[in-house]
Amino acid sequence: MDPTLRPRIIASLKDEIGRLAPQLRTAAKYVIDHPAEFGLDPIRKTSRKAKVSTYTLVKMAKNMGFDSFDAFRAPFRDALLAGSPAPTMATWLDDMRAESATGAVFADAADNALSVVHRSLEHQHPDALSAVVDTLLGAETVYLTAVRSSYAMAYYLHYVGRMALPSLELIPRNMNSAIDDLNDARPGDVLIAITITPYSRETIEACAFARAKGLKLVMISDSEVVSPELSPEHSLVASVRSSHHFACYSGMTALIESLIALLMDRGQQEARDRIRSYETLRLQNNAYWREEKT
Repeated sequence: MDPTLRPRIIASLKDEIGRLAPQLRTAAKYVIDHPAEFGLDPIRKTSRKAKVSTYTLVKMAKNMGFDSFDAFRAPFRDALLAGSPAPTMATWLDDMRAESATGAVFADAADNALSVVHRSLEHQHPDALSAVVDTLLGAETVYLTAVRSSYAMAYYLHYVGRMALPSLELIPRNMNSAIDDLNDARPGDVLIAITITPYSRETIEACAFARAKGLKLVMISDSEVVSPELSPEHSLVASVRSSHHFACYSGMTALIESLIALLMDRGQQEARDRIRSYETLRLQNNAYWREEKT
């Protein structure tokens, strides 16, 4: 099997997804977002996970030039067999699981967190990450937006990242909308948007508004296809699979940490001087608790 076939199929799906009918678009997005699961699962299981009919999956296979669903799935399965194995559960987690019901729940959550970090980092490419850093450092102003649980990721990226990227601005400010704060943005500025499924309406509208104003767009999300109408310059994709109802942000946190590390490295002495100045300022203003000496 041609090892380049799976990435070519995914690239073709990304190109075509905006022109597909709604059900085919849903199926295509599932394949793009979950290539490993798609390679492993039979058609009925894929149908249930993707929330489309088996007929839609067969129709998508035909549209992609394959005789059957199995033929369409084959390149994804072959890529799994040729690739690196998934990380296995650590022995200490097995021991924890065997101790009690609480230990079992903890082991599931811990194993999931370790797995999503691995999955979120293993598919990143140095050249793509370097291009993101170039885009951020080359902009006069870099806006950063997110809402609800994703806001925690944006807040941390802003709090630490501005040491190396002083042009970084977290929006919305002062209870405004992100669009309000983008009103003065200019072509050449950058918007970093963080959102995961189900995607925030406010964030998607801010992205569309930014694109209309000529801003470059960097998406940090759980998919390369957040909306077919958006065409970001860069997409950083993290797994948010969880053992509970809500998303697990361990993988996205690790990805953001990597981005911060690259910004710090490129900032070199200037970034280190800025960090030192903040630390000095906090010490001078008693920002940190100190135990009273007796």
